[in-house]
Amino acid sequence: MLFQGDIVDKIIETMETMETMENQQIRVALDKHWAASAAGDLETEHDIYDDDVVVEYPQSGERIISRHNIQALRGHHPSKPAGFTIRRIIGNGDLWITEYVIVYDKRPVPTVSIMEFRDGKVIRETQYFAEPFEPPAWRAQWVERVI
Repeated sequence: MLFQGDIVDKIIETMETMETMENQQIRVALDKHWAASAAGDLETEHDIYDDDVVVEYPQSGERIISRHNIQALRGHHPSKPAGFTIRRIIGNGDLWITEYVIVYDKRPVPTVSIMEFRDGKVIRETQYFAEPFEPPAWRAQWVERVI
């Protein structure tokens, strides 16, 4: 016989199991997305997006609305990536962040992608592209070079 406390514990356990399964499914979808992106497989790369996704590039002030438009935009990019390295993927529930380096025209571009999910699909993504720069000499005594 289950008592009220046991029922609450069971509900919490079930919810945690469902969240873990959802996180695993999203992580698999992200791995598939980034692998397809690196391989230039546009169709598979964009399977992760909801039809009404909104993708923003804050540095250029652009917003791309819909899976169709983001796929078309990326398919017409004049410079195909020559390299693609995932540095890390972190997330939980509906919010996931990927840090990666993409190489365009022999230049590595550190990038951050912030993805918001609903029902297993990305409904919003914000991407930040960082142009590398030489660090100032004055802070050399406190830092370690990583690139």
